[in-house]
Amino acid sequence: MGKIAVSMQVFCGIDVSAATLDAALQRMEREQCEHRQFANSASGHRELIAWLRQRGAAVRVALEATGIYSLDLALALDRADGIEVAVLNPKVANDFAKSLKRSKTDKSDAEALCEHSRRMKFVPWRRPSEVALQLRAIGRHLAALGQDRTRQSNRLEAARGSAATPRCVLQDLKRGMDAMEKRIVKLRRQAVQMIARDHELKRKFDLLIAMPGIAETSAVLLLSELAALNPEMTARQWVAASGLDPAHSKSGTSVRQAVPHQPQRQQIP
Repeated sequence: MGKIAVSMQVFCGIDVSAATLDAALQRMEREQCEHRQFANSASGHRELIAWLRQRGAAVRVALEATGIYSLDLALALDRADGIEVAVLNPKVANDFAKSLKRSKTDKSDAEALCEHSRRMKFVPWRRPSEVALQLRAIGRHLAALGQDRTRQSNRLEAARGSAATPRCVLQDLKRGMDAMEKRIVKLRRQAVQMIARDHELKRKFDLLIAMPGIAETSAVLLLSELAALNPEMTARQWVAASGLDPAHSKSGTSVRQAVPHQPQRQQIP
């Protein structure tokens, strides 16, 4: 995209959640921020972009990486003319917000991000490759099909457990299971072929399946989400993002135990 090469006059911070976008906008010559809330959806993204463009000036936007919740927004902002976007590591955003010593609310978080876009060095977001985005779509569809298969399997088991279930119903449920399994196998094969054609994705895929307990299916699903992350992330950051590293917990006199790591949100949503 042809991005901005002029002095910035308008700055915006967006606090992203699953359902809403809380935006704070500030002009260079003004101290007060304008606030608006939008739906975190395709239509909400369009409304946000139209609101930003009303200023008649280039806008620099900062938002915090929140995984699946911020990626579509970042893509929409990146496509829009007259808008630059930075996607911040949550720790960086949180540390900066603490330095401002403000109470924590969605509105204050948006203002802190706005202030960051105005005062700090701007690092433009790097849009994931089209292959990575396509793989992400396949992976999410595979995950949804896997959930459908589990529900279908539960229905089949329940039907088998009832003497009142006629044979035709059992046969129909079984055919549905077989058809769904074929769809999953076909899509997974297409995903693996897509990965094999991309050198970097293939390298990361091989790293994943080399981990104990991760086979082809799990590797495809993990890579479909991780492929959109910053390619400059370290191996440690990759593991943290996928939630594969355990964190130790010791409290009081309780026995020390390994607990699931809560993945840190990364620079690329």
